[in-house]
Amino acid sequence: MKYFLILLTSLIIFTGCSSKKYFEVDDTLGDYESNSASLNDNIKSFNKVGATLDNGEIITKKGVSNFQLPEGFEFINLSEDTVISTNYLNKILLNKTEHEFSTGVVAATLKDNILALVFMDNSIALYDINTKNILMKEYYSKSLANDTRIANPYYMGSLILFPTLDGKVIVVSSKSNKVIRTIVVDADSKFNNIIFLDVVNDTLIASSSNKVVSVGAGVVNLKEYNIRDIISHNQDIFIATIDGQIIKTDISLNIQDRRKYKYAKFYALAYGTSLYALESQGYLINISNDFKSDKIYDFSFDNEENVIAIDDIIYHNDEYFIVK
Repeated sequence: MKYFLILLTSLIIFTGCSSKKYFEVDDTLGDYESNSASLNDNIKSFNKVGATLDNGEIITKKGVSNFQLPEGFEFINLSEDTVISTNYLNKILLNKTEHEFSTGVVAATLKDNILALVFMDNSIALYDINTKNILMKEYYSKSLANDTRIANPYYMGSLILFPTLDGKVIVVSSKSNKVIRTIVVDADSKFNNIIFLDVVNDTLIASSSNKVVSVGAGVVNLKEYNIRDIISHNQDIFIATIDGQIIKTDISLNIQDRRKYKYAKFYALAYGTSLYALESQGYLINISNDFKSDKIYDFSFDNEENVIAIDDIIYHNDEYFIVK
């Protein structure tokens, strides 16, 4: 797997190795009272929707689960209450049921008996888990360098949205099992797989590490950012950039507000009653809903360990906490 999944930290080191400057705060509000809880082990791997612990337990959008994966498998999605995991070689598990393919699976979503798949060779497929038949398969340009946060396919009514490893979203009809549209998000960058895919008020929002696109009501908007993290909340999109910006946009990507934190390197965005950003030097920044003010807390964590935020929960090292 290591020759395929290039850690996001490699990109960060490449872009920031010439600078040794760090985000600094003269005064903080002290330690953030997080009421943190312990995980049963450290985070081994993660994507945008969950993580695998060293002991095989998983984190999903529903929180910490004691569901345990067998050795060699890693979590990729929770779909219709089915845990989907992969060994990145030739097998996936739907809960404990094994399905075998000729190529490793890196992303998958299940609806009813149809599994939408993205493979390591950047092909996509629809697979009937009952008959074990491939209903559709399409091949796209191979991508050897990818951000680890690979997005999963998305079912949108009668459409299936496939995020590819070469910066596209492929729209497939679930009625005909045929491709009906290709949306190019990022065709130029080295790390250009889709890391974020969501539908907000019938508007598609998709992002690579370098670009974000909004597609709705026949209008396509594309913006370029060097993205550290991106989340949606209600009708707002929040983007943390490599140059220390936190940007709030509407679903058409029109900038509503922004704040700049010089030399900041953000690890994750989370949303409680307002936005939180975890910064590498041991700070937790809480930005007010009107983006006019912030609160900066001390928050100690090992920035060499894996960190993931899902909704209002931040998981780091072998702990997690809910933001207020």
